[in-house]
Amino acid sequence: MDNLWNIGTIKSVMERHGFTFSKALGQNFLVNPSVCPKIAEMGNAKKGFGVLEIGTGIGVLTNELAKRADKVVAVEIDERLIPVLNETLAEYDNVKIINDDVMKVDLAKLIEDEFAGLDVAVCANLPYYITSPVIMTLLEQRLPIKTITVMVQKEAGTRLCAKMGTREMGAVTVAINYFATAKVLFNVSRGSFMPPPNVDSCVVQFELRDKTPEGVTDEAFFFKVARGAFSQRRKTLCNSVSSALAIDKQTVAKAIEQASLDANVRPEKLSMQQLICFSEKLRQLI
Repeated sequence: MDNLWNIGTIKSVMERHGFTFSKALGQNFLVNPSVCPKIAEMGNAKKGFGVLEIGTGIGVLTNELAKRADKVVAVEIDERLIPVLNETLAEYDNVKIINDDVMKVDLAKLIEDEFAGLDVAVCANLPYYITSPVIMTLLEQRLPIKTITVMVQKEAGTRLCAKMGTREMGAVTVAINYFATAKVLFNVSRGSFMPPPNVDSCVVQFELRDKTPEGVTDEAFFFKVARGAFSQRRKTLCNSVSSALAIDKQTVAKAIEQASLDANVRPEKLSMQQLICFSEKLRQLI
């Protein structure tokens, strides 16, 4: 069905199916006709690709993905949307809707079963409250996907795509940079949605690395150190890690010294390799 971005079309579809927006699920449907085609074009929806979509709304983005990709599998948690999607996506035979929570789906098996012989990309318009958990789940599982293209809150996008060693970075920045290269593709104003949210959005893309950075012998510990380092942003690396991980300051200070770092260095000043080196030295000391 075309014109799914049209407010009149949206209201008509919603009325036919008795659908109302759920604040709990962070539902805001796109009404800007230019956004979803751009996401699809820039998000690798093309021949030879299968696309995993997370969250469908009434199928605005799904429609654009299905026009371009060989196959689309969309995971939608709201069962009330299934009859809506059966109508709005009726013309496509290359779309499969799975009514489930993406955080509970075996994504590796889904990709193996549904996208055999295809390259895989992920596209999504994510509710703000689950942005980081979903992205980290996709990255940490080391799924066979090429890119993740998602719409997120603009502030979150800035943090997700921050460069190592800059003021904007945080623990999630470390994780993103560890698994992928990130960039902001374009901004989306709050007026592009129905109902309009209280913040602007942006579309970001993560291109997964073939290999993660070298030198990490215990990933769980490395990310624990990263989270601890940024748990109290105004503190030095020594103070924040000592406090967050309950490790005495002398031990943390020794690891900082062995990593050839300034004693008063702050976490946002670290490069990936410096953080890895510090984490490894600390792991060896405790």
